[in-house]
Amino acid sequence: RYFERYGEPLFSSHMIDLSEEPLEENIETCVKYLTRMAKMKVGLEMELGITGGEEDGVNNEDVNPEDLYSKPEEIWQVYEALSKVPDGVFTVAAAFGNVHGVYQPGNVRLEPEILGNAQKYIAEKLGLPEGSKPVKFVFHGGSGSDLKDIRQSLEYGVVKMNIDTDTQWSYWSGIKDFEAKYRDYLQTQIGNPEGEAKPNKKYYDPRACLRAAEES
Repeated sequence: RYFERYGEPLFSSHMIDLSEEPLEENIETCVKYLTRMAKMKVGLEMELGITGGEEDGVNNEDVNPEDLYSKPEEIWQVYEALSKVPDGVFTVAAAFGNVHGVYQPGNVRLEPEILGNAQKYIAEKLGLPEGSKPVKFVFHGGSGSDLKDIRQSLEYGVVKMNIDTDTQWSYWSGIKDFEAKYRDYLQTQIGNPEGEAKPNKKYYDPRACLRAAEES
């Protein structure tokens, strides 16, 4: 309705996560959506393979390790199907060991080479020159990742990286530091180190700590 009324999309892209569904169903659904979205010049981000850890109430901490790593053949199936959509623009969030959250070093084993191998595989299928990167990848679960893995993933065609956990911690740090700084002003409505009759409204006003969170 928004596009029909204003002639432009409300959002520039949309993500569909059907990674826990059968690959064929995932691809078929994404093709249907991209066919409609392409007419509005909206890009599609599809997820392939499972991102470990826990996010938004979905717990994949005990997932089969094999499901954390996409295969070049699977990525090619996705690319081949979505590329046939006229004017379709899409990215692929392929799994290469990605995990939501931040963990101790050594607990997460990223393999960006999977993306590089997929680029080679698909480039050969398309008859493209060596070094071509036909797929635009998305790096899910990027928070806390080693800088080396981030740089390598960029070399292999990653155009977007999600860092929700790091962003959450940054936001929370602002609230935490605000509470620590003004703790004596947050215990009662009236009375603080400056005097028993001093009001504390400007400190316990939720907007004050939220402003600190946004600034952090």
